[in-house]
Amino acid sequence: MDKQSQHAFVIEAEAEEGIEAAQAWTKKELGMALEHNPDIAVLRYGLFSVADARKVAETVAGAPFAGEHKVVIIAASRAYHEAQNALLKVFEEPPEGTYLFLVLPTLGGLLPTLRSRVQILAPHRGFTKPPMPGIVEEFLHASKEKRIALIKKLASGKDEEERREHREEAIALINGVEAALLRHGLEGNAVTLSDIATLRGHLYDRSAPVRMILEHVSLVLPKGLS
Repeated sequence: MDKQSQHAFVIEAEAEEGIEAAQAWTKKELGMALEHNPDIAVLRYGLFSVADARKVAETVAGAPFAGEHKVVIIAASRAYHEAQNALLKVFEEPPEGTYLFLVLPTLGGLLPTLRSRVQILAPHRGFTKPPMPGIVEEFLHASKEKRIALIKKLASGKDEEERREHREEAIALINGVEAALLRHGLEGNAVTLSDIATLRGHLYDRSAPVRMILEHVSLVLPKGLS
């Protein structure tokens, strides 16, 4: 994850919650006033397109008006892959003093190439560490039989609440597996990373076939991943 920018972040949240989280970070970490500040731009979109990405790049390119920092918050319900590709350079190398936030309701459709260039910010909790490292390490180092047992557990639940908790664990597991793949580099893992991004999106559905998804992830993982 050495490509991650200290100035580019993604927040997994609904638009207004994510915008508030970005603004709270801006106030706390940069000491910027939020009211009537021309150096904080909040851009709201439905489907984020390539044309939108180009406008964002133009906004980012401008120097701060009043202070030494500039913050651009982009909130969208969904970002087309082509639009994410158009953001890669600006998210990897934003102008000095500029901070970027991309707010999405789910990270399921986030391209691995963009994800590798940002830090993930969780509303109200600050920066996330690799999620649930215990279960991730357990899964990566487990024998075939132990993986099957773990998958079976995460695919079950005595009631809706327990099934929801297990589904969240499954999402955290996939996030951890993805992070491990990214540490090994994009070369040779692009297809697997693309599969994982798609499968994670399905896991947000309450009726998701958790067992089938995790079994597929287990099958496509390269040997020696940790």
